[in-house]
Amino acid sequence: DNASGVAVMLNLASKLKKANNSNNYLFMAFSGEEMGLLGSNYFVKNATINIDSVNYMLNMDMVGRLKKDSTLAVYGVGTTPVFKQVINASNNKFKLIEKESGVGPSDHTSFYLNDIPVLHFFTGQHEDYHKPGDDADKLNYEGMEAVSTYIFDIITDLDDNVELAFRKTKNESDSAPRFKVTLGVVPDYMFDGEGMRIDGVSEDKPAQKAGMQKGDIVIQLGEHEVKDMMGYMKALSKFEKGNTTTAKIVRAGKTIEAEVTF
Repeated sequence: DNASGVAVMLNLASKLKKANNSNNYLFMAFSGEEMGLLGSNYFVKNATINIDSVNYMLNMDMVGRLKKDSTLAVYGVGTTPVFKQVINASNNKFKLIEKESGVGPSDHTSFYLNDIPVLHFFTGQHEDYHKPGDDADKLNYEGMEAVSTYIFDIITDLDDNVELAFRKTKNESDSAPRFKVTLGVVPDYMFDGEGMRIDGVSEDKPAQKAGMQKGDIVIQLGEHEVKDMMGYMKALSKFEKGNTTTAKIVRAGKTIEAEVTF
C-alpha cells in the first residue's frame, strides 16, 4: 500500500546513479509490513550482503501527501548522534517534526533492532488510508519530488562521514496507554500545536455523532486535558464502551463543547 514510498525510492535511485557517489546503495521494497514487518525482518536475518556493512537505512513510508505547510515527520533521529545535525543542515523547505525513536510501525524497525541507524520519512495520515480512494489524483507530486531531493541531500552529506555510531533510543510506543474505546477519527500526526487535531472523521462513530469535524482540535475529554497525541491516548484510556463525556474542542479559534458517547 506504499506506492508513494516506492516511487520516491525509484526517483532517488535515478538521482544517485547520475551523481556517481562513492558509496554503494541497496534499494528494497518490502512486503508483509502490515502482518509484522515480515519482508524487512526476513532480509535482516537472511541478508544478500554482509549486514554488518550497512551504515544506515532510510525508509520512505507514506510520503505522497505533503500538506500546504510542508510538514514532514522524520523518525529515528536519535539512532546516531549525527542525524539531527544532518537533517537540519540539508533542510530548506520543510517544517520538520523530529522523533528520536528507531522503533515504529514500519520497516525501519527491523534494521534498528539489528543496531543500524535509521530514518523514517512520513508526510502524514489521511482519510483515504488503506482505502481504494487513495488514488493517484490525490498525490502531491511536487511534494514527493521535494522529499526525494531532501533525502538525496541527506545521503550526499552522509557520504562525507565515516561509519555512523549506532545509538539505542527510548521506545516511545512502550509508554503508550491501552484503551477500550475509540473516538473514530484520523488524528493529524503532523500537528505540533496544543491538543489533538482531527484530520478525518469516520462514518457512524462517536466523533461524527457528536458533530466533530475535520480540523477540530480536541483539548479535553471529560476532566482529562489533551495537550498532545500522548495526552489524547491517555484520556481515551480512561473511558469504557457506553460512557458519555463532554469533549472540549477548538474550531475556527473558538472553544466549544460536544457530548460524546463511546
